Amino acid sequence: MRTITLDKPGQFSWVETPGGYDRLAPTEARVRVRRVGICGTDLHAFKGEQPFFTYPRVLGHELGVEVVGVGEQAGALRAGDRCAVEPYLSCGRCIACRKGKTNCCERLQVLGVHADGGMRELMTLPADKLHKSAALSLDQLALVEPLSIGAHAVARARVEAGECALVVGAGPIGLSVIQFAQLAGARVLVLDVNEERLDFARAHFSLEAAIRAGDGAVAEIKRITGGDLPTAVFDATGNRQSMNASFDLPAHGGRLILVGLFQGDLTFHDPDAHRRELALLCSRNATGADFKRVIGLLEAGAVDVKPWITHRVSFGIDVLEQFPLWLDPQSHFIKAVIEV
Repeated sequence: MRTITLDKPGQFSWVETPGGYDRLAPTEARVRVRRVGICGTDLHAFKGEQPFFTYPRVLGHELGVEVVGVGEQAGALRAGDRCAVEPYLSCGRCIACRKGKTNCCERLQVLGVHADGGMRELMTLPADKLHKSAALSLDQLALVEPLSIGAHAVARARVEAGECALVVGAGPIGLSVIQFAQLAGARVLVLDVNEERLDFARAHFSLEAAIRAGDGAVAEIKRITGGDLPTAVFDATGNRQSMNASFDLPAHGGRLILVGLFQGDLTFHDPDAHRRELALLCSRNATGADFKRVIGLLEAGAVDVKPWITHRVSFGIDVLEQFPLWLDPQSHFIKAVIEV
């Protein structure tokens, strides 16, 4: 079985690995990987900046797959089904799992981060982590996972119709938050340091405003909101400076939702947070219910991710050559898809 392994930061290998046709447990399914989406998690791992990560590791958690075999207790799955993969392997026993919050299981293993992911030809997965759709393309199925992260964050924040929401960071996760905040009926502002990403957001969403981060940005947000500031602020950057600054952006009585992850400590001014009775929420991953909702919206045409795919490459040596280029700010990178 051909596999691409990240041996250490900055170094991939293209190798033949054993496995892929082991005996299936009753609740497992064997899948052929057909699409692998590349996101910030993969890029950070390549740079050696991804928390909770060990090397060597097979990357790939945004997956569109085809079922090739099923165990006798695999439910309604059949060979030939095309599926999105929910890449969060939860224990089912801890307090989070018992409460249905499998996305923050105490023993969570995320494919491509804590366990080997999808940069290989075949995988064996729990059948209940496969979400099938006869209507969606393989590209769409691969992007269900990042969309589900935005869907989960917006649902966790309980965004209401008509409220003003600010999304900090217009990368793929920020775009998914924009998508679902708008579906919830919010008036959305976007803040980013990258003018190209702001242009992309302007072109594909009906925004209240897209604002360049820097001096004068907060004053502009206040002007747009009539001095009130947004009631929901989502930080999707994973950048310490941005995340610290985001504590100052919610309105009185508002909430800050940290969607991005930073490997370190954050600080905020406690008296100011108390004065505003600021609510702080962290949003991690997504649940199976989020995946089902996203697939339904994609099937209904309510969500369109085709423009997000800016780079495409075939599985093989080309990945090793192209992957480092996606780190270049001049690469116009939003989302890459590997075709297997």
